[in-house]
Order: sequence, then structure tokens, then C-alpha cells
Amino acid sequence: MSKAYAGAAIVGVAESDLGVTNRSALELQAQAVSRALEEAGLSLSDIDGLASVGIPRFPAIQAAEYLGLHPTWSESTFTGGSSFEVLTARAAQAITAGHADTVVVVYGSNQRSARSRALGGVLDPLQPESQFDAPYGALNPVSFYALAAARHMHEYGTTSEQLAEIAVAAREWARLNPKAYRYGSDALTVDDVLASAPISSPLHALDCCLVTDGGGAVVLTSTARAKDLRQKPVKVLGHGERATHHGFTQMPDLTSTGAVESGRAAFAESGLKPDAMDVVQVYDSFTITALLSLEALGFCGRGEGGAFVADGKLRPGGSFAFNTTGGGLSYTHPGMFGIFLIVEAVRQLRGQCGERQIDGAETAVCHGTGGILSHNATLILGSDR
Repeated sequence: MSKAYAGAAIVGVAESDLGVTNRSALELQAQAVSRALEEAGLSLSDIDGLASVGIPRFPAIQAAEYLGLHPTWSESTFTGGSSFEVLTARAAQAITAGHADTVVVVYGSNQRSARSRALGGVLDPLQPESQFDAPYGALNPVSFYALAAARHMHEYGTTSEQLAEIAVAAREWARLNPKAYRYGSDALTVDDVLASAPISSPLHALDCCLVTDGGGAVVLTSTARAKDLRQKPVKVLGHGERATHHGFTQMPDLTSTGAVESGRAAFAESGLKPDAMDVVQVYDSFTITALLSLEALGFCGRGEGGAFVADGKLRPGGSFAFNTTGGGLSYTHPGMFGIFLIVEAVRQLRGQCGERQIDGAETAVCHGTGGILSHNATLILGSDR
């Protein structure tokens, strides 16, 4: 474990209401924070640091005002869906360095209730690279992920059936998770995925993440204080990040992401290797996102992702504990999913996941993807047993 994080521990995690809530983003943030503090045995008056993204302009300041806080440390580094792996690492560093004692990382979005999800590409003067794709009517972001999937199929022979297996596994995990949007849904088959509406070839509707409301919170404090709180502390063992491009047309290689470098850095800091991970939580905005990340993080070789997932090992009872909530594909996806990777990893390391619990889980990797495969951040967590 890196000394940069040694003085901090995660002591509280929670979701807000999920699905269709008809609440504001700030209400959802407040719900998540209140629940995370309650399970930790802390109160708002204990918080002196706050990290948040998602609200326009001044997310941490606005969230602090809504919560009635006056933090001495705040952070709003925005890297898209990978932001929360970044913010959690930054919070652990701040606590270890003595800049804060107790920090909450929080996110909330009412994307489904507000009907704020848009697909049509537009020419944006603040994003000059859009001139290269907007004229072709690309659906943003799905068409760009579809291009990555098509390229992976062309180079490595990956099939739609193999990508569909990722969605099938996600549904099976969601059926074990009462908080999942698809909990109680029928089991999914590969044929079901392939029969779902084509959205942007080769991706089908069931290759794509949900659009929901929801929020999440992660509370960190000093290791000294963590010993006296209600939950088993979970430690940050390592972190890495990598930005590769902004506009999709500038992506160096459509079949490889910055997860190669972010994962390598995180595993090096932790002193662990991919095969030492008991639980793997990976951003799955689309099935291709998950497959590319599995390859880049070193769980299988480059171009081998299709064959790696095809045998059902990602499903409950399989040999690879992957996205045990049901992921963005079947659990929840309120605009950005990265914070929920951390919430589930912490619960798995505490042994609190009921039917979907991975026996003896002591290590977990959380990998967030931001932008359009643009920014990758990897966080290694460990139980403090």
C-alpha cells in the first residue's frame, strides 16, 4: 500500500433512492450522504472535507451549501464517470496529509426524471473536435462506442454473442440485488440481447447502460478515528489514472484504453497483481466498455476479451466475480456510474452483500471510465482485517 493513503480509511457508503425518483440531484446527494454517515456512526458536523462533481459550475460548493457544511477542503476534479475513483484517492491523500479529517465523496443525478439524456450530436464551439463527427449524425456517445466495438471485432474476431454475454451476466447479478433496477426482471439470454433493438451497429439496446436517477456517497476518515466507528474500515491500497484524448476522433487506438496505464500504476502502488483481486468492479456504460477494460487491466490478453467472457465466468457462481450489483447495464446508471463501483466493493470487502456476497473477499479493484473512453482511473481497495 502506498504511504500516500495509509492514514485514511473508508468508513461509510450508501446509495440514495434509485430508479425514477422525481427528486432533484441535490436531494439525491443529501439522501446518500445522510445514509452513509448514519451507517458509519458520524454526523454532518464531523465533515470537514467534501468532493463532488455533476452539478454545473461549482459542484462541491453547491453541495456543501445544500448540506449546511463549510468544508476546509474541497475537490471537484471532473473526469467523467471515472471522477469518483480519482476523488476517493484524492480524499485519502488529503486525510493522510492532514488537510482534512473526515471527507465525503458524493454524486447525484436525476437524469431519468428530468429526461436530460440526449443522443443527437451537435457542433459545439467549445469542443472544436466535434466538427469531425457532428456532420455525420453520430449518436453521442453510443455511436463512438459502437465504432470501438466494430474495430475490436474487425481486428480480433470478437462477436456480438460474446459482448452479449456481459449483459447476460449483469442481469443475473441484478436478479440477486434488491436495489437493482432490473431486480425481479426475467433472466436474459444472449439471443434476447441480439434481438433487442439495434441502436448503433453493432450495439443493441441491451448492450447499453440504463438511464436512471440516483446518487451515492463514500465517507473517509483517519485510520485512528475509523477504529472507533461502526463499520470495518476499508483501505485504499493503490490508485492510477490516465487521460488519452477528449474528442473520440483523437483516440490513439480504438481497441486499447488508458486503463493499461492506470491499472499498471494502481497495481504497482498496491503491491498486488490482477490475479490477486477477489472482486472486480468495472464501469460498463456499454458491453464493449467492460470488455476493453478487462483486457487493459490485465485480466486477459489484448484481443482475448471475447473468449474470456464467453464461457459464463462473469455470472454468479462463475470463476470471476465481476460487477456483482448488476452494473450500469442492469443495476443503475444515473449519468455517471463510478461511485457505485466503490460502494459495492466496500460492501463486498465487509461481507455485507447477502446472496451476491463473494466468500472471503479481501481485495477489490474499481475501474472507472470517463468521457468516451477518454479518461481511466483505477482504485485498489483492501479489507482492514
